[in-house]
Amino acid sequence: MKNFEVLQFRILFIIAAIWNLIGAVYGYFNTELVYFHFFGRELTDPLIYAIYQGAWGTTLVYIFGYLIVAYNPSKHSGIVIVGGIGKLGFAIKLLQLYQSNLAHPIVFIVILGDFLFSLLFFYYFYSLYRAKLSIL
Repeated sequence: MKNFEVLQFRILFIIAAIWNLIGAVYGYFNTELVYFHFFGRELTDPLIYAIYQGAWGTTLVYIFGYLIVAYNPSKHSGIVIVGGIGKLGFAIKLLQLYQSNLAHPIVFIVILGDFLFSLLFFYYFYSLYRAKLSIL
C-alpha cells in the first residue's frame, strides 16, 4: 500500500475506535436506558441485562483492536475480519429486529454506521489484495 493509503486506513481505524467508544460507553454504562431507547421495553430480567451489557463490553474491547490496526494497518487484518463480521452481523440483526417491530427507528444510527464501516473494511481488504499483501 502507498503511504497515503496507509494514512487513510490509520484514520479509518481511529474513527472506528471512536465510533465503538461512543456507542459502547453509552451502552455499557447506561445499559437500561439504551435498551429502552432501542426496544421500547424496560430491562428487568437480570440475565438479559447481563447478556446485553456484555455485548456492549465486547464492543468496548474492540476499541483497542481498532487502535492496534490503526498502528499498523498492513499487519493486523485478522482483527478487521472479526470486527467486520461483528459489525455486519449486528447491523443485520438490528435491521431484522426493526422489521419485526421489535426495535425502534433509532437503531438505524447503528445499522447505517456499522454497515458503512463494513463497506470500508471490505475496501481495506481490497487494498491489501491489490497491494499483494497478505490478508492473514
